Amino acid sequence: MTQPRVCIATGDYYRLGETFVNRHIAEIFGGSVGVITGRYHGENPLNKPVFERRQRAGGTAALLQGLLWHIPLNTLKHGTSRLPYGQAKSDLIAFLREHQVEVILAEFGTQALALAPLANELNIPIFTYFRGTDASKQIQRPRIVKAYNKMMPRLAGVFSVSQFLLDNLARHGVTVNQNAHVVPSGVDIRRFVPGEKRPGSFLAVGRFVEKKAPKITLRAFAKAAQNHPDARLDFIGSGPLLEDCQKLAADMGVADQVTFHGQQPHEYVRQHLLTTEVFLQHSITAADGNTEGLPTAIQEALACGCITISTNHAGIPEAVEHGVNGYLVDEWDEEGFGQQITAVLDQADRSAMATAARRTAEEKFDNDKGLSRVERIILETIGRQG
Repeated sequence: MTQPRVCIATGDYYRLGETFVNRHIAEIFGGSVGVITGRYHGENPLNKPVFERRQRAGGTAALLQGLLWHIPLNTLKHGTSRLPYGQAKSDLIAFLREHQVEVILAEFGTQALALAPLANELNIPIFTYFRGTDASKQIQRPRIVKAYNKMMPRLAGVFSVSQFLLDNLARHGVTVNQNAHVVPSGVDIRRFVPGEKRPGSFLAVGRFVEKKAPKITLRAFAKAAQNHPDARLDFIGSGPLLEDCQKLAADMGVADQVTFHGQQPHEYVRQHLLTTEVFLQHSITAADGNTEGLPTAIQEALACGCITISTNHAGIPEAVEHGVNGYLVDEWDEEGFGQQITAVLDQADRSAMATAARRTAEEKFDNDKGLSRVERIILETIGRQG
């Protein structure tokens, strides 16, 4: 049985932090045959043919034709103006034919919006993968809900990193394609393994943005650390709230217990996870409706045997079981978050929870098993399963 020639569609290429997308590009069915991207930044470490999906020049007449005809028609018919037309459409068709693409996997539902009609026109099965913003923030807009409903019947199948996202689509009025499957992004459990833990070590990883609530994490840790001077918290990441958090640490008198590392490569994060006892992530629903899917960082932390303290948010309860491999509090519950930090610090033997964390990753988040499942579903759907 020959492997299908799969092309990956994504919003940005190449993005170092999108490990799940990059893994699909590099490894699905032995490696994708190309990348369709909204924005191409010039880096191509995976050495794949790249098509940047943007409107090609066609002169003033073509531009006017697009504004007066193609964009309004696409919006009316498909619920979105993002579909390629004119020269851009011709060039994309040529790219797909040149690389003999047989399947398209659109990372993020918003990417599938732009490609599903063309894929149907060319008789190329198209799948999409919902990962977070695309099934939370984006569906706060009625026009996206309308567009998703028009798109769903055009898809060969749907993947989601969590059941929460599929349920959230339904809650907002989207009728999800019946061939829908929950497959977490996963983690390489052979590289992310428990190391020798530093007692009293805490780690938070992610952008300093509203959805990650870094100030809540910092304040909760600072209060818990008052009676535990040996406790240490490392933050890895950057973003608009970083300077505020650095000042807050100084104001609360814990600057000597908190280290801000800034944005760092994935390997740097892995090295810290190996030796960290407790992983912190106080995810919240942002004011614009943006949520997590099921954070990869939490899956990596569990694989490294880190006790995880997080929130009842999005797909996180699908990974963290309260009192077994970590602790969960409600969103915005700063006092409760701090109490759980204190509970861990007061716990004499943390080995059972650490063991449970690793076991969870082995059973649920082995990305080799996840990739194989995605491949199997695609094969079964397109009738290639022998």
